Amino acid sequence: MLTRLPIRLSVVAFALLGFASCRKPVPTLASGPLPVNVLAVEEREVTEWDEFTGRTEAVESVEVRARVSGYLQTVNFKAGAMVQAGDLLFVIDPRPYQADLDRALAELERSEAQLKLSQIDFKRAQDLRQKNVSSPEEFDQKGAALTQAQATVRSAKAAHAAAALNIEFTQIKSPIGGKVSNERVTVGNLIQAGTSADSVLTTVVSTDPLYVYADADENSLLKFIKAHAEGTRKSLQEETIPAYVQLANEEDFPHEGTLDFADNRIDPATGTLRVRGVFKSWDPLLSPGLFVRMRVPAGPRVKKALISDTVISSQQGVKYVFVVKPDKTIERRNIQTGTVLAGLRVVNAGLKAGEQVVSTRLQMLQPGMAVEPIVTAPRPEAAGVQTGK
Repeated sequence: MLTRLPIRLSVVAFALLGFASCRKPVPTLASGPLPVNVLAVEEREVTEWDEFTGRTEAVESVEVRARVSGYLQTVNFKAGAMVQAGDLLFVIDPRPYQADLDRALAELERSEAQLKLSQIDFKRAQDLRQKNVSSPEEFDQKGAALTQAQATVRSAKAAHAAAALNIEFTQIKSPIGGKVSNERVTVGNLIQAGTSADSVLTTVVSTDPLYVYADADENSLLKFIKAHAEGTRKSLQEETIPAYVQLANEEDFPHEGTLDFADNRIDPATGTLRVRGVFKSWDPLLSPGLFVRMRVPAGPRVKKALISDTVISSQQGVKYVFVVKPDKTIERRNIQTGTVLAGLRVVNAGLKAGEQVVSTRLQMLQPGMAVEPIVTAPRPEAAGVQTGK
């Protein structure tokens, strides 16, 4: 039994040696520079933009109300139609006001006849007074009667004009051109003149041009103030600032207008400033209240560095990239970024044109590491990057 133990141990050792000889050797990492793809920093003349969200608003908006009370006789428009200024919308039964007008006209004619009689009496009294035939008291009475008749005529004319206005007010016309809403009151109902919410008969809003109200954030305002102090920007009163909008289903801000107003204070609840643009309507179906995005130039056209967003890393809010130095080692470079133009990020500080930025294996990189840069061709859309409107 003891003689077999060495033999068994020998067999096991031989088997282990044979198994080890069949395994493949573990490769070792080759030493040397790390191959990485790099992109060259481009420099182009660009216009940076500030973008805000907003809503379309009507330049003119009117709540149509009756100026006289009465029963509604006719509705002369189709709900939602386009109307012109002066188009007839409603008619109130004019017969009671026509009767008032006839009464006022009769009173005016009576007072004018009385005035003529007073003028004749005063002329006769004047002639008699010159001949010393009549007394001074009688002359004064005739003069006072004439003055009273003249005042009565003026009062009658005013009453007649008021009655004529009431007749005119029974025809309710559109004060502006635009799109009319639906009728709030139907034929046969009693309409009360007044300013309450129940007295609104319909509304009319203008559609061309359109206002766009947007809220500019505080950072954009501070940037504008700084540029104004440096002399690179002017105020709304000093220059025409272009603005561009797009609807929710549009791209590339196709509609051009101008800014014409900025509010006089920042809203402390939101930290924004209300601004307004004016745009010529590009479609008759546009209505107030549409959601839009509006952008305005943040400054004049200047040369800026452009890189892809994919090469930018961030740590605790600090943006940085890895730049290949002339000795083919890398350094971490903090940068200040701006807006995106056609997929490329504007770099306001930290990079220069022609520098090579690492675009791959970013997680493996350390400052001072040796690399073997492989230049990557720019994307086709980068070659034709839009640099302004």
